Amino acid sequence: MSDAQYGPDFWDEFYRGDSTVWSGAPNQVLVEEVAGLPPGRALDVGAGEGADAVWLARNGWRVTAVDISRVALDRAAAHAREYGEELGSRIDWWCADVTTTAPERAAYDLVTAFYFHLPLHPRANALRGLAASVAPGGTLLVVGHDPRELELLDDPDQGPSPDSWFMPEEIAALLDARVFDLQTATIRSRTAPTEPANRRDEEHDHGHGHDHGGGHSADVVVRARRRT
Repeated sequence: MSDAQYGPDFWDEFYRGDSTVWSGAPNQVLVEEVAGLPPGRALDVGAGEGADAVWLARNGWRVTAVDISRVALDRAAAHAREYGEELGSRIDWWCADVTTTAPERAAYDLVTAFYFHLPLHPRANALRGLAASVAPGGTLLVVGHDPRELELLDDPDQGPSPDSWFMPEEIAALLDARVFDLQTATIRSRTAPTEPANRRDEEHDHGHGHDHGGGHSADVVVRARRRT
């Protein structure tokens, strides 16, 4: 797969169309890991169509939702408006590439990066920036597809490159143990595989989506708390 698949043009095209791509429901791991946290400022990285950002806002968070695709963010903002003006005012939409633009340092009580599948070096650089954006006492939550499921892809050459998948210990190793307390670094089974609302079967056959021929059944989950 070429580097173009990681750029804004690819993702704008991916999200352009009349139908939604994903289910509109928040990620299961987000709900499980964040439900018990006191709301504050959240940074939702890779916001897509906005389901996680909306869930966070509905649960009292003030959210900055960032995505590389302006098309995705426009669709996400429209989704948020369905819940009313007050909720929409709790979400700021930020079009940016976090591999080249770091968020504000020590500013967020929660930073989430779901299915952050990028090549090794830009991913590592971006995650260091995301870690630096967590406020003292705040939480970093990174979730990815289980790399052991690479063998389930119909055509691995058409999907994300193998080095864009990661094990939990690879993410944990990027965190400074003097700064972060590692709370979770595991691979966790899902209660049910997650599929897009609109499978776009033809596009998935050409590697344009995340599933590539089947629902994922497990997630890499890394959660850490920044010391005060």
